[in-house]
Order: sequence, then structure tokens, then C-alpha cells
Amino acid sequence: MSKVAIVTDSTSTIPAEYLKQLPIWVAPQVLIWGSETLEDGIDIQPDEFYSRLAKDPIHPTTSQVTPASFEKLFRELLAQDYEILAVLISPKLSGTMESAVMAKELFPGAAIELVNSESVAMGLGFQAIMVARSAKNGASLEECKQMALKAVKHTGIVLTVETLDYLHRGGRIGGGTKFLGTALNIKPILEVRDGRIEGVERIRTRGKSLTRVVELVEQQVAGRTPVRLAALHANSPADAQTMLDAASARLKPVETIFSVLSPVVGTHAGPGTVGLVFMAGM
Repeated sequence: MSKVAIVTDSTSTIPAEYLKQLPIWVAPQVLIWGSETLEDGIDIQPDEFYSRLAKDPIHPTTSQVTPASFEKLFRELLAQDYEILAVLISPKLSGTMESAVMAKELFPGAAIELVNSESVAMGLGFQAIMVARSAKNGASLEECKQMALKAVKHTGIVLTVETLDYLHRGGRIGGGTKFLGTALNIKPILEVRDGRIEGVERIRTRGKSLTRVVELVEQQVAGRTPVRLAALHANSPADAQTMLDAASARLKPVETIFSVLSPVVGTHAGPGTVGLVFMAGM
């Protein structure tokens, strides 16, 4: 029977209970805060991050998972006779894939495959979870890779942010730049499309933006079943729960997850970001 390890990165925000049950290993992204270098989800947790972000005059920056981190993880897994499938954040949002490629090259001939999720947060998380379930049930490395490639086309994220300043500052926004400089009460609706964060439309109030996110997710799901949903938020749990409840009532998901954006993702999205992730049709 195949023994496949699924490697992902910490932007996936997969809840701890899933990591305990499934063959998933998480490579930490890096948060740089003044003179401190912190591993995402290890040295700093979301609650601590958002509390500090509100008070600290120094704004953090981020860096991708290092090649050395991937090398260490790959070496440990290969030593345990695992074959490895790494499902990682979109290269259009991070240089993480490049680090993984560099690490893979240090193990010529090893059974290591890399897949671009074209996503982030629980979009990436759902993909890793689905493939890990197959791996746990004995799927081969090639079968896991094909499932991961298929999952990319069945996953989507729609979100709204309090301000585009954070995304713009970090260079993580594509077509959404057209929304910059709009009135303060305008709430941008964004989506992850082809691995980039793109602008969809502008809504005048926070409440209407939450409703619109749910409507857009329903449109994108378009009757496909089964449906899995995740709420994501950056220090805005009540709004995220409101959206998840509304979307669940409409779409009858077989699985729901409530997730907090990791410190590295929160650095770029900014406090108040809320959204819905879906996986539909697989």
C-alpha cells in the first residue's frame, strides 16, 4: 500500500483537529516584525497577532517558507518511507512554490510531487484535506496528484475587506487595484481567480457586502454537489459566522469549517477581512 504524505503551507489555516487525523504536514510561512522573525502558526498564533497588530506602530512584513524548511521536512518524511505530495499557495501570491522546487532538487529521484493550488487559506486547505483523505485510504502518489489537480477547478474564494490598503501595500492584488481610492464607505468584493486576488464589485455598506459574498458563492457553486464551505476571517468572527450560517442554509454543505486567517495572510488582507471558501462537485 502507498504511503503518501501531504505537505502544505501555513496559509492553508487547516484546523488542528484535521491535522491530527490526516497525513498532513504544514510548512510555516515567515512573519518579520521589526527585529523578530516568527514562524507562522508556531511562534505566533492568530489571536496574538491581531491583538498586537492593533497596537504596534511597526507593521509586519512576510517571507515565504524557506528552502531549508522544505528540505528538512522532505528529508524527515523520506526517512520514514513516505512519498510526498506538496499542495501549496498560488505562486502569484507567494514565492513558496519556488522554495519547494529548490528543496526538491536536493533529492534527485525521490518521490516528491508539487501542485499549485491556485489558491490560499481554506481554498488551499480544502484541497489538502481532500487529497489527504485519499492518501489515508491508500491512494498512490499519482492518484493523489491527479485528485489535487482536479480539486483546483472545484475550489473558490469570495471575500470582502475593510480596506484595500493592506493588499496594495503587499502587492497581492491584481484587478482589484481599480478599486483603490474609492470612498471610505465602499466595501470591495474580491475573489481568488486564476491564483490572483481580483476585484469583483463595490458595495456601499458592510452588511450588504456580507450578503453579496453569499450570493456570489451560491452563483459559483451553481448547483454542484456535494458542497463544502469554510468561513474565513481576520479578527471578525461574528461577521464570518453570519455569512457561514446564511450560505449553509442555502447550499446545505456536507462539511463546514470556521477558520481564522493566519498571521501571514492577515498581514496582507488586513483586519476585518471576511469571506467564504467553497469546494463543490467533488
